[in-house]
Amino acid sequence: DEAALTGESVPVDKTTDAVADDAPLAERSCMLYKGTAVTRGSGEAVVVATGMNTELGLISSLAESAEEVVTPLEKRLDQLGRRLIVVTLAIAALVIISGVLADRDVVLMVETGIALAVATIPEGLPIVATTALARGMLRMARRNALINRLSAVETLGATSVIAVDKTGTLTENRMTVRIIDLAAESVEVTGGALTDDDGLRMDGQPVAPGDLPALEEALRVGVLCNNASLEREDGHFTASGDPLEVALLVAGAKAGMTREDLRRRMPEVREVAFDTETNMMATVHEMDGGYCAAVKGAPEAVLRASTTILTSDGAQDLDEDQRRRWLQHNDDLAKQGLRVLGLARREMDDPEADVYEETTFLGLVGMIDPPRPEVRGTIRQCQSAGIRFIMMTGDQPLTALAVAREVGLVGEEEDEERLIEGGELGDPDELPEEQQQRAREAQILARVSPEQKLDLIALHQQVGHIVAMTGDGVNDAPALKKADIGIAMGERGTQVAREAADMVLRDDRLETIVAAVEQGRVIFGNIRDFVLYLLSCNISEVLVVGLASVANWPLPILPLQILFLNLVTDVFPALALGAGEGPAGIMERPPRDADEPVMARRHWIDLGAFGAMITVSVLGSLWIALRCLGLGEQQAITVSFLTLAAAQLWHVFNMRDHRAGLLLNNITTNPWV
Repeated sequence: DEAALTGESVPVDKTTDAVADDAPLAERSCMLYKGTAVTRGSGEAVVVATGMNTELGLISSLAESAEEVVTPLEKRLDQLGRRLIVVTLAIAALVIISGVLADRDVVLMVETGIALAVATIPEGLPIVATTALARGMLRMARRNALINRLSAVETLGATSVIAVDKTGTLTENRMTVRIIDLAAESVEVTGGALTDDDGLRMDGQPVAPGDLPALEEALRVGVLCNNASLEREDGHFTASGDPLEVALLVAGAKAGMTREDLRRRMPEVREVAFDTETNMMATVHEMDGGYCAAVKGAPEAVLRASTTILTSDGAQDLDEDQRRRWLQHNDDLAKQGLRVLGLARREMDDPEADVYEETTFLGLVGMIDPPRPEVRGTIRQCQSAGIRFIMMTGDQPLTALAVAREVGLVGEEEDEERLIEGGELGDPDELPEEQQQRAREAQILARVSPEQKLDLIALHQQVGHIVAMTGDGVNDAPALKKADIGIAMGERGTQVAREAADMVLRDDRLETIVAAVEQGRVIFGNIRDFVLYLLSCNISEVLVVGLASVANWPLPILPLQILFLNLVTDVFPALALGAGEGPAGIMERPPRDADEPVMARRHWIDLGAFGAMITVSVLGSLWIALRCLGLGEQQAITVSFLTLAAAQLWHVFNMRDHRAGLLLNNITTNPWV
């Protein structure tokens, strides 16, 4: 079982035959690797590498050298902070100098300048941002997504490319029988890989094994010639053993056949183990005073050993034309991404006789690792959200293409232009531009190695994409670390993958990733809302004091009042904004540009407009208090202070999504607000 290294969904056979120097890892049939497991057979091997020189060691060194990427949120907040530092120092200096030139009290002006410097910097930003991210983590945890790094929550919201592993993420990571082809009939097996729902159908109608003797015989051979085990509980099965053999047991169980029952009636006498020379295995059973051999193996090997074929009229001679037709049919099934087994039987008097002589061919069984039922809808949702979806696998191209078609990732006619093999990738800096572009546009990558996954991520990151990647094996660790957001599988993932990832899926479900992306978008929107809110409140304070100083009016707010507003009236509405559930339809919008800052140009324009409106209302109330109402200076400052405080509190309703309604929107429905 090399799944941890190559992503191959079923165990692979090993031989002593040499392979080419440049054979991909998944095709080196004469090599055994550290970190993989023998599932069947025995052998003797020569150690050719240890420690860091092994394939596992190479992956470890790749994981160490893969650079962790600073998240978009960290970049944006850093940029915003640097800008605010410059603005703050300039404003504080300007206010102090203008006050001193106007013959105001120097100590008061220095205090005011310092207070305004404090006011300009949204000191509530770190705690509000942390709270928003932490609440996002909590929501994701409730949806079975565990976050390892706080800032990774927001990164998901900017994700424009999701690269997923086929086995276990798009598929169930369980082989299941999909078709049983007999001499005269083709029977479909429906339902889940480890459930007893649905069953056998022919031409869309349910069929029982008793209705078709050839079907009953084929199922019986699949169940008898088998070393796996299966237990039923509440409509579900628990299994152990070779995935192909488990699939045969489940197909038999859906038809009411169990290995225990069959072996009570047909006790096993001996087993002829699978041999890479014959490409078959067989078991011999007592039956009606004689013996019967159940045979399964590679279709070409089983056909070669067979001299007759079972039809509705009994056993008939199998000629060369029929063999060629069955071999062609085997190729057609393989092109659909199915793994194909041939089934045969032999009746004999001597249990020690050669089981592979003059057998009766029963038919072909086509199996596949079935897609998860929710995957098609989830991919459609990603595409409507403007997110590119890429499937990566260590499996064969034909298998990958078949799964991609079944989940709706590509259409029936799309093949060559949407699929590339790992060998076509390479150092992004050395690839011709045309080949780079083809690699970026590909939606299916087959036979990819750990290094090639790194190359693919780099290719997309070069053009500004934010890449999320899923993985479960040791081989995925470097790419999980290199990706903007690495996502490990919690149920079947290795410890190495979970430690390298930013997020761990407890249920290994693709829809959990989409829910996390949605939450990331909500969080960034909330962060943008409260940054705009805090800065527009703070800029209004700066404008109020600055304009009053220039006009030689009394200061509308005093230093301690500025600090009070910043610590109380600014922070709590901002916290409420950070806890919002986000606007409806957020996953129907494309991802934002990876280079878009927290405060884009339109937000700076909004900031200036909001700040100006609040400033006019505060200075207007101060003028009315002094000129129209005849209040004293201290009372007038109280009026302007309360006006500013109320304006900032009501200003929170200006933070609604511009696509939402005036009265019913993401702010008015936020209970924290």
